[in-house]
Amino acid sequence: MADLFETAIVQKRNMLNELRTTLHSTQELRLFSIYLSKINPYDTNTRVVRFPLTDFQRIMNFGKLNIAQLKASANSVLKSQVFLPKDNGGFKGVNLFETFEVDQDSAGNWYVEINATNAALPLMFDFKDRYFKYELWNALRLKAPSQIRMYEILKQYEYIGKREIEVKELQELLGVNYTRWDRFKAKVLDSCQQALKDTTDICFTYERGKTGTGGKWLTIIFHISKNTDYVDQLTLFEFIGGGATEKPPDDQQLELCDTKADDNITFYSGACNDEFTATEIESLLAVINTMELPQHEMGAAFAKYHYLLEQYTRFKAIAERTAIKNRYSYFYTMLVSERDKQRAGEHP
Repeated sequence: MADLFETAIVQKRNMLNELRTTLHSTQELRLFSIYLSKINPYDTNTRVVRFPLTDFQRIMNFGKLNIAQLKASANSVLKSQVFLPKDNGGFKGVNLFETFEVDQDSAGNWYVEINATNAALPLMFDFKDRYFKYELWNALRLKAPSQIRMYEILKQYEYIGKREIEVKELQELLGVNYTRWDRFKAKVLDSCQQALKDTTDICFTYERGKTGTGGKWLTIIFHISKNTDYVDQLTLFEFIGGGATEKPPDDQQLELCDTKADDNITFYSGACNDEFTATEIESLLAVINTMELPQHEMGAAFAKYHYLLEQYTRFKAIAERTAIKNRYSYFYTMLVSERDKQRAGEHP
């Protein structure tokens, strides 16, 4: 297993790299990179990828596993899309994955298995040119979605050594939206510059390109070069934990019974990686109980769980790039803000 992971290579079509996507969290982007590293892009028979459940748990940064958490994750993976632009200004949305399975093999080991859609195969397989590749370890230590995307956006142009891109387009590709230049520079450009220098095989400098009124940056010119001043490479085997067994230990057994009780604090705590106290979870639920949430096929309890998981995932992405003194207070305020937006006519 270690040898395979040490040589894991991600091969990605330029077109796929330039598409707008619904992959927004660090975990989703990391999982997609790992998926691409485990397929053979010249053999569509490798489209089905299986992970030991403990590996998937580590990749997604889950705490104690339960079935609701995995169903919420499956829902997120199966909704992953890219948008293919049309010449007339329209677009076509394509789902990346068609199935997400959690089951046991003949030896009783739990696994997660995902399979690409037919529509996504041309984006991932059988390309002969206009693609780039990188060793998977480059994506494993990056801690924010914008860092992973910045790495791929610049890695595609490594051999050219230079890329000029519109600020608006770059923000769309990174999945961020900053109106203030100083915040975008500090939170994204400078943060990514340091992260790539510390942990990947490329580094970059940047300068202002085309300008608008008042010297506004319209484009950014990136200068890309090889980097040898990074921390030791991290294999997927090491990232996951090396000695982890494929079957979770007794205290990590998958809770396969669906939770029916709407007031089960332990159930909802799993959506927040068991970070908050029971009293804090109750306070978070008190806010969510005043909101209108999309219906869930498994009932109101799962609708609340899924919403809490979505918001906690967003919170973790913010926490990865921002120093937060009181995590519970910050997260609670986030939920209240989303509720207030909904009451003002905006959807959460």
